[in-house]
Amino acid sequence: MQQLTQPKDHFQMSDSSSSEGEEIEEAVTKSAGNSTNKGHHDGDSSEVDGDDLHEEQEAKTFKQLGVCDALCEACERLDWKVPTKIQVAALPHALHGRDVIGLAETGSGKTAAFALPILQSLLETPQKLFGLVLTPTRELAFQIAQQFEALGAGIGLIV
Repeated sequence: MQQLTQPKDHFQMSDSSSSEGEEIEEAVTKSAGNSTNKGHHDGDSSEVDGDDLHEEQEAKTFKQLGVCDALCEACERLDWKVPTKIQVAALPHALHGRDVIGLAETGSGKTAAFALPILQSLLETPQKLFGLVLTPTRELAFQIAQQFEALGAGIGLIV
């Protein structure tokens, strides 16, 4: 398997374990306790399993993670009360423009974890053509488009 050099602001979350007691910032910015380094780890990226986050961190609100009011309202309309583990791990970094790779189960909130930062960036820098999401299947493209439409309904997004 080819190994890629990752940019400094690139964070990788995978199925490896991390030690309990680490804060999320530490877990994402430095090597976790029992994580498996896959040969490309140079201190600038880490692997974090969303399942290893503390309950208190999971209970954060979208607002506390840095999501703007308009998108927090969209989350409320969708009846999303608290962010999921993958969202807690990814959103603070993605909202600051950092690259994030996250692995989590189906239905865990991965789409919102990357859609919310895209939409927030669009709100901050409005443009006609803004984002392109590539998917491996037509079905997944349709599902992601539905999420973008639901989240962007209150801000005039056209998908």
